[in-house]
Amino acid sequence: MRVAIVAESFLPSVNGVTHSLLKVIQHLRSRGDEVLVIAPTSPDPAAPDVVEGARVKRLPSLPLAGYTDLRVAVGPVAPVAALLAEFAPDVVHVASPFMLGWRAVQAAKQLGLPTVAIYQTDVPGYAARYGVRFLENWAWQRVENIHVAATRTLAPSTSAVSALRGHGIPRVHLWPRGVDAQRFHPRWRDDAFRWAAAPDGRRLIGYVGRLALEKQVEDLAALDGIPGTRLVIVGDGPQRAALQSALPDAHFTGFLGGTDLAAAVASFDLFVHPGELETFCQTIQEAMASGVPVVATGRGGPLDLVDSSRTGWLYTPGNLAELRGYVADLMGDDAKRAAFSAAAFTSVQGRSWSAVCEALVHHYDEAIAEHSLLPARS
Repeated sequence: MRVAIVAESFLPSVNGVTHSLLKVIQHLRSRGDEVLVIAPTSPDPAAPDVVEGARVKRLPSLPLAGYTDLRVAVGPVAPVAALLAEFAPDVVHVASPFMLGWRAVQAAKQLGLPTVAIYQTDVPGYAARYGVRFLENWAWQRVENIHVAATRTLAPSTSAVSALRGHGIPRVHLWPRGVDAQRFHPRWRDDAFRWAAAPDGRRLIGYVGRLALEKQVEDLAALDGIPGTRLVIVGDGPQRAALQSALPDAHFTGFLGGTDLAAAVASFDLFVHPGELETFCQTIQEAMASGVPVVATGRGGPLDLVDSSRTGWLYTPGNLAELRGYVADLMGDDAKRAAFSAAAFTSVQGRSWSAVCEALVHHYDEAIAEHSLLPARS
């Protein structure tokens, strides 16, 4: 199969979209498929032009205001169409489409190519969170236009599927994410990391993710003063300085990747995630694979991942007293936390990236078949 992947963001930018794309590319290449990646340019000289044997073609981009490390590809449809026409893919995979993805869907339509659009980022929700609500309706209109035009849309959680269908988007299917259960595992628990984070032996409450407004990390101030605990923040982003002021007793590690990230996650006693705009939340799944129970907001992707009262707790969005109560409950009861930990670990076994990516290939096949039957559908 020849697969063109059009990505709103890609290496060297590291985020949830990039992470899942790398797993997809690895799987496709292992099958012998030909893969082309179309992505924004990067000022980083280390930006690769080949990844896992897949060529990467870059289109002009500008830094996103407030997110200088994220770039938005700008320009007309024609350059995207030219790249697709030259590669002649069997299917176009449009990852977290919004700006470049919109152009890709239009280009594919012009060329008569089937498209599989992967909904992964709640852009309308971000607009509301950043205080520009007048853009929220426009953002939803853009999302609707992209996904209505796509041959098939894949969403990562039942909440995201429902949201898209509620906006009248047809042909929406559930496609969750895999987890690397070898990389994220309780055996990587690291006493040296725990000592560095809390030399006095306090138990660790951990968060992993971008330090950005939409993640609501400031809500974790509600956990201040829980006896015998210390908050550990793993990640970086535009809100880091503000969060260090708001959470003065927290331990900030900065960005961690690879084995360092796996060791950090396995070293937590409890994982917390306060963000209400997660369409999936891969870090929750990675914490559970590491044998760490979770307390997260009861909205969006976490609803599918956390079995409340068994693998963790889901608290009412915005109810920070409830968040604190659930964290205090687990941090104050070693036996309960151990039971939740074991259940969390067991719950994610079998969610391999291989199985998830093979399901994606099946979606490709069905999209190609559907497109051949209804070539004029828009």
